[in-house]
Amino acid sequence: MVNNINKMMRTLHRNIGYFFVGFIIIYSLSGITQIFRDTDFLKTERTIQKECPPNMSTDKLTAFLDKKDLKVIDERNNVIRFDGGNYNKVTGIVIYKDKEVVWPINKFLDLHKAKSKSSMSWIGIVFGIILLFMAVSSFWMFKPKTKQFKRGIILSASGFIVAIIILLLKN
Repeated sequence: MVNNINKMMRTLHRNIGYFFVGFIIIYSLSGITQIFRDTDFLKTERTIQKECPPNMSTDKLTAFLDKKDLKVIDERNNVIRFDGGNYNKVTGIVIYKDKEVVWPINKFLDLHKAKSKSSMSWIGIVFGIILLFMAVSSFWMFKPKTKQFKRGIILSASGFIVAIIILLLKN
């Protein structure tokens, strides 16, 4: 019975690992690029023109454009000038420059940042479960009484402790 479970776990670990290698590469690369989201790395600039309701205040314009970092330069002649663009209060037209992550990296990031209401959220949930399974099933790669298994337990515990320490030291 134990041998059957060991064999089944090893087979599942191997086959699921091979199947999900593409997902793992994409998810890890998108995670790495997330670190640089506050820079211009892999971004291109584009000009956007939108029609907004006229006579909006700066706060309403910020919310409408979903730009948390909107910095107003000045307001003259019914035109609000802000960093990267302007808004005409009479016509409601706003023109501004924005930076967008290049394709296909933007698609990877969308997958990585999927929210619960997103049609892609199920992929993140399934992927998280698969990664959890891969981590746990790795303990069936070696028989419990072997040196490799004991070494694996020690390395796993050490890695877990280091991860907890890093999280606790985070600002």
